[in-house]
Amino acid sequence: MIVFGWAVFLVSRSLGQGLLLTLEEHLAHFLGTRGTTTMGNSCICRDDSGAEDSVDTQQQQAENSAVPTADTRSQPRDPVRPPRRGRGPHEPRRKKQNVDGLVLDTLAVIRTLVDNDQEPPYSMITLHEMAETDEGWLDVVQSLIRVIPLEDPLGPAVITLLLDECPLPTKDALQKLTEILNLNGEVACQDAGHPAKHRNTSAVLGCLAEKLAGPASIGLLSPGILEYLLQCLKLQSHPTVMLFALIALEKFAQTSENKLTISESSISDRLVTLESWTDDPDYLKRQVGFCAQWSLDNLFLKEGRQLTYEKVDLNSIKAMLNSNDVSEYLKISPHGLEARCDASSFESVRCTFCVDAGVWYYEVTVVTSGVMQIGWATRDSKFLNHEGYGIGDDEYSCAYDGCRQLIWYNARSKPHLHPCWKEGDTVGFLLDLNEKQMIFFLNGNQLPPEKQVFSSTVSGFFAAASFMSYQQCEFNFGAKPFKYPPSMKFSTFNDYAFLRAEEKIILPRHRRLALLKQVSIQENCCSLCCDEVADTQLKPCGHSDLCMDCALQLETCPLCRKEIVSRVRQISHIS
Repeated sequence: MIVFGWAVFLVSRSLGQGLLLTLEEHLAHFLGTRGTTTMGNSCICRDDSGAEDSVDTQQQQAENSAVPTADTRSQPRDPVRPPRRGRGPHEPRRKKQNVDGLVLDTLAVIRTLVDNDQEPPYSMITLHEMAETDEGWLDVVQSLIRVIPLEDPLGPAVITLLLDECPLPTKDALQKLTEILNLNGEVACQDAGHPAKHRNTSAVLGCLAEKLAGPASIGLLSPGILEYLLQCLKLQSHPTVMLFALIALEKFAQTSENKLTISESSISDRLVTLESWTDDPDYLKRQVGFCAQWSLDNLFLKEGRQLTYEKVDLNSIKAMLNSNDVSEYLKISPHGLEARCDASSFESVRCTFCVDAGVWYYEVTVVTSGVMQIGWATRDSKFLNHEGYGIGDDEYSCAYDGCRQLIWYNARSKPHLHPCWKEGDTVGFLLDLNEKQMIFFLNGNQLPPEKQVFSSTVSGFFAAASFMSYQQCEFNFGAKPFKYPPSMKFSTFNDYAFLRAEEKIILPRHRRLALLKQVSIQENCCSLCCDEVADTQLKPCGHSDLCMDCALQLETCPLCRKEIVSRVRQISHIS
């Protein structure tokens, strides 16, 4: 996760001071970052990246493609290559041939994000500087496609980060990119032996589809690119190629005209086949199956196909992820126990069951090995994807991060001794409210107890998680046997929770929107919850469009952003 200071510096170079807050928020919602005045994920990286013109590019690639060890965090910064804030007034621009090394350098930097008082990474600043021209932007995009390795779990996220940070491409640059790539179904077949290239190409296309709006997105989805992405969905393709082609098509479908074009290609027939992979023991295929099923339920509907939520068996499930208490872009499976984020934001969710006393345990199966913060949160915990609020980023939550080997509490991190998690690993979460401690397990191996959160709260805990882009995991709240149950006596959510049949339904978005359109809203209702009467005035700003319940959960006015000093109930508004 990247600190707000990087965004501040990059914007000030190219857009001027007037837009600083906008890009702070933009970078925050990608990786859940944290500024000095808002809560969220504060983790940034140690900058090892000062690649100089004299460094051989091949050597640089070899060095940076190696996965750093946990000891990297404690090593002093290399004095020979200090961090730099960018090009000085008399320095030439970085040489074009170094772009591959800078991309790999950024990839290496991302996985060591641990400190909040850090200089902006030299590699990212230089790449951003290069991308200020059409030629430089094209160089950066082609490098992302060319050098990001297939096996790196953070590779696609780095593609998204770098493209989000670069200036929007011009129409000419987009046209030139499509000419250079020259994508079509034949290209997809010819290069089938190079899955990294295809995966990265689809990730680039998906990021651009998400970043561009309206006509620009429609223009990008040429017949050749559509044919290319559909060809990548065929069964002979590598599963990760299929996955990112499907995600790219999802993001193109955010524009209604593109959605119609894709739907007319009979994509749903291909997705029905891939949907059978939802429970595949191969975790890459499982991701493809998850996304195929989600697309069939939410985007590319197939006539005659029953929606998954209408046929899934939920009789044994009494606790699940709460689809009414989730940030907007997180995908939740119809059985409510699996979640995935494919957005360029930091998506979070809590479960449906809250505990106040006793000893409780749940497990998570890691489907992807990238950045997720999983643990425990309370009702007071804040998570907002666009402002960087995540689990472990306030004083009311604590989270385990197995990718960067960190424990998160109050937006600060400390290293733990577990190895990096990998696909198929099981993470255990024990909450002992009698002894006021949390214990985290990886495949049955436990860490020392964590107790910091109990200085702020002692009850009202939920299982909760936050997800970086392209991450997925499955929760077990006790509906099936645990793989590594702890030795002490504990309770499970599924033994004590209760959900009515209608509370278990995870509605597809189009069904949810249809229901919302039928809801009548009172004229004087709270502008946040829309349930209660707006009877509360905020002081000193004077805004009064909220109920007292919502007002008590806010620290600043949602309309003017002024700090709330007091809340006054307006008696005349109470019926």
